[in-house]
Amino acid sequence: MAHKQMYAIIDIETTGGLAKRDKITEIGIVLHNGNQAIRTYQTLIHPERSIPPEITRITGITDEMVADAPRFYEVAKDIVEWTEGAIFVAHNVRFDYSFIKEEFKRLGYTFSRRQMCTVRLARQHFPGLPSYSLGQLIRYFDIQVQARHRALDDALATAEIFDMIIKGNDNEIQRQQIIRSGVKESALPKGITLDTLSTIPESYGVYYFYNTYGQIIYIGKSINIRKRVLQHFKLTSRKAERLAQMVHSIEAVETGSELIALLLESKEIKKWSPEINRAQKSKEYPFAIYSYYDMHGYINFSCNKLGYRKGLNGILLNRFSSKENGQRQLISMVKKWELCPAKCGLTESNRPCMMHAMGNCHGACTGKEDPDVYNERALMAKTNMNKMFDDDFFIRLPGRNISEMGFVLVKEGEYRGFGYIDVDVCDLSKEHLLDHISNFDPTPDANSIVYNWIAKNPGCHIIYC
Repeated sequence: MAHKQMYAIIDIETTGGLAKRDKITEIGIVLHNGNQAIRTYQTLIHPERSIPPEITRITGITDEMVADAPRFYEVAKDIVEWTEGAIFVAHNVRFDYSFIKEEFKRLGYTFSRRQMCTVRLARQHFPGLPSYSLGQLIRYFDIQVQARHRALDDALATAEIFDMIIKGNDNEIQRQQIIRSGVKESALPKGITLDTLSTIPESYGVYYFYNTYGQIIYIGKSINIRKRVLQHFKLTSRKAERLAQMVHSIEAVETGSELIALLLESKEIKKWSPEINRAQKSKEYPFAIYSYYDMHGYINFSCNKLGYRKGLNGILLNRFSSKENGQRQLISMVKKWELCPAKCGLTESNRPCMMHAMGNCHGACTGKEDPDVYNERALMAKTNMNKMFDDDFFIRLPGRNISEMGFVLVKEGEYRGFGYIDVDVCDLSKEHLLDHISNFDPTPDANSIVYNWIAKNPGCHIIYC
């Protein structure tokens, strides 16, 4: 008789929304054999820190309730045994899974289970609903729950939703198609299996390819991490062949939004300098393009060492890893906006430029072209080159799950970091948001990413501070 697949349907309560910072306060597990729930497990967990008031308001779990509860290491063996050989099922599975994985990581162990997300499955099997949050599904399907936001009660509700889904897919092959991609295992790198791929989320995020020595050899980002990873192994390019030969393991980090995925990818490439990545490896940006007005009223541009501002009103527009890169952009602007090379620091400014002699400069270098007329084009070029910001602000973004929001910080003209905060927290003050921001050193690449993203998303939610 074939072994029946088991499912561990799990819900946790935590002190907050960030797995690397916050801790688990309660866990509930419903063991399901594919036909019905057969056993349950529940325990409070001492988080070894105080529980924020807003979390207590949502869950009802207080510091007093967990004072005598076991620490995570005391229940870790139970969790291993209850989930061994089972598929890890949860509503927004990456949230629950990431916390449990992080708790085991703190203990020096690797927790790895195949995963199934009832949010994603509910969208597939019950299309057209206004929301797929657990609370909304409970109301929609009239599921009886004694205590919302308590681990076992929410796990039991998730089990009922899981029942509705799984019983609509009696064919075991269809079940496997839910949790596995259709790529052939023979096409994957050695050490990468279909089970490995089933743990990769289908959401915004960053992924890391490691070699056999544990070194990061490639970092990428995608709006659908699993789909992008599979594409790497379906391509026939030279890069794809190198990856297939070198990749030994894969790690994925969800970000909740494309913008944070772009920013995290840029930061990580600079930090680790993976050998297969080419772009965004520069870590030093000692040169900058400045704009200023000369004594005749013309807007001028120059590429100089950072800190050297030619003219009385020099304004920094962007930074570069080399003077050549900065001058390359100035040359591009000269061609695009028909600017004078002498006014862009590309030729001597005290004589007519070569382009004027060839008839391709309107004569700003000789005073022939009126400054106001010339400056109309120069202002367009300045706007095009400017990657600095005039205001301090946060960009509000979706979180990694329905329980949180993401934020990106721009301060003193440049991108400074990102973070996450619980949706139920009403305090969106500057001070409170700053407490949840991971600060990063500003770079021109990150500034360009934010600048371009805002331009493509003019309706994005900006909070000025």
